Parts: sequence; structure tokens; C-alpha cells
Amino acid sequence: MERDLAPLAARLRALPPSCGPVRLIAVDGHAGSGKSTFAGRLAAALDDAPVVHTDDLATHEELFAWSERFRTQVLDPLSRAETARYGVYDWVRGEFAEERALAPAPVVLIEGVGAGRRALRPYLACLLWMELAREHSWERGRLRDGPDLSAFWSGWIPAERAHFARDPSRPYADFLVHQVELGYEVRVGPSAAR
Repeated sequence: MERDLAPLAARLRALPPSCGPVRLIAVDGHAGSGKSTFAGRLAAALDDAPVVHTDDLATHEELFAWSERFRTQVLDPLSRAETARYGVYDWVRGEFAEERALAPAPVVLIEGVGAGRRALRPYLACLLWMELAREHSWERGRLRDGPDLSAFWSGWIPAERAHFARDPSRPYADFLVHQVELGYEVRVGPSAAR
């Protein structure tokens, strides 16, 4: 078990590229499980590796139906060692309001609910799952977001349940990440048993 992310970062750097020259690493888990914070810390341990947030790809109408957009805008260019350009959804305005460039890097992280989905797994070098029960994750997410987003959470929870019922990520995780008081513990995931 590792509390410091340097050993995990070294393991990830040593993996073979999975998407052209890129080692694409997914950080998945329930909403509120700490994926964004962990991905930011892991990115820093990976010499500021770029992070793609699935919240930038999803929309109000397509909470989980962003796989094709991700493939055409990100995976296809990176697999050709080209700079990817993807739209960033503005959740307030309800439209794609910005475009972000993503140059091929030795390691690129994608974080968010569903980042380890079936459609992306063939392109992943590694899948990390934030190991926190969904009820605890959702409680943390609601506290983080406050009462103004309670209507969003009322719709989100059934949508997340339905997504993971159709397309679970955790059984394919290479590593399970547990947040502890002074960092993270990283354990071998269920995919090792396959």
C-alpha cells in the first residue's frame, strides 16, 4: 500500500503506451469519491500530466453519452500522435463554449464518473477506481455542491446507478485507490484476478 503517489507514478510511466504514444490513465469512481482531487495530485506526481475531466465532455442531456465525442475529439488524434481539440461544456450556459487543445504527452489522465467505461478500456494503459461506497460518495458530493444543486443530484443519482448497472468500471480496475488521512493507499484491483 502506498500513501505517497511517486511509486504509483513510476509504475504508470513504465507502462507501454496505449493510445498512440500516450499512456491513457482513467480515474473512475462514484460522484463525490475524490476523483478530481486525486487526479490533480497524481498529475503533479507525473510532472504535471494533462487531465481531461469528463465533466467537460458531458452535457445536461448527455450525462453519460459522451463516448463518441471523446473518441473523435481526443482518442483519434492522440492515437495518431496529433494534438487533440475537444469542446468544453459550460454547465451554466448549457452549451459548448470553449475548445481545449491536448497535445500528446507520455501520460494523460481522464477523470470522472464513467472514465473506465467499456468504450474506452481498449485505449487505457491503466484504470484506477476510487474506492468509496456510492452512498458516502454521494453524501460528500451533495455537501460539496450545496443546496443549490439538490435538483441536479436528484437526477444524477439514478442516472449514475443506471450507467454502472449497464457498464461497470470497478471490476476492470487495475488499482483501487483509498483516501486515507495522510494521502492515499493504492491496492491491486479486481482485474488482477482475471
